[in-house]
Amino acid sequence: MTTEESYPKLISLAVHELRSPASVVGGYLRMLQRDREAPLSEHHQKLVTEAEKSCERLVALIAELSEIGKIDDGLVALSASDTDLFVLIAEVAASVPEAGERGVSLEVRGQPGGARLTGDAVRLRAAFGAIFHALLREMPGPCVVVADRRLVRQSGQSSAVVVVAEEGGVQAAYDAPAGAFDEKRGGVGLSLPIARRVVEAHGGRLWSPAYATGSGAAGPAFGEGPGAAQSGAIDERAARRAAVIAFPVKG
Repeated sequence: MTTEESYPKLISLAVHELRSPASVVGGYLRMLQRDREAPLSEHHQKLVTEAEKSCERLVALIAELSEIGKIDDGLVALSASDTDLFVLIAEVAASVPEAGERGVSLEVRGQPGGARLTGDAVRLRAAFGAIFHALLREMPGPCVVVADRRLVRQSGQSSAVVVVAEEGGVQAAYDAPAGAFDEKRGGVGLSLPIARRVVEAHGGRLWSPAYATGSGAAGPAFGEGPGAAQSGAIDERAARRAAVIAFPVKG
């Protein structure tokens, strides 16, 4: 058995082995909270409540790991409904929690509709929600993050492109060379690896602009257009704050 063949089986085994003990721990924590014969003190109630939150987080991570394994093993059947991606993005953005305490907001701009594809709207919503949430978390202070929607036609193929970047840096992000999108971010679980897989399952692609260091990437406008990254090392901090998502669409 090759490594590629064994990977889904390893994921499945890990999910199976982790799910049972997590379920047992969660069950006992709930029993402690509901025990009327020997009720917990206020102090112990607080400790058990925090432990239960952590257990719920573990259960959620196990579920996400299971989802990754199923997608990679081809066991997830995507629904095939006619969807306007640009309309869907506006709906998702309206429901994404913004970092109001840091003055970070999300605005959707560009073409309002016309990006039709056949796909799984539920999974696409979750994917874009995860991407928006992760990028908003990266912003250190007051700013406007823009999700810019545009239709691009090249070599006879129409693509729906969504550029997510700070206001003023959208075009630079669009023009910059493509770099790897960093999925390893604290506080977002495995939602980004799942999001990338969902995008790719729809024939799309997710990447981050490869900004060169010393190109002014820390300012409002990131990068210096095509080829900028070739002049030096990649500015990883700036790259983590922007993303470009492209899908082939009808028309």
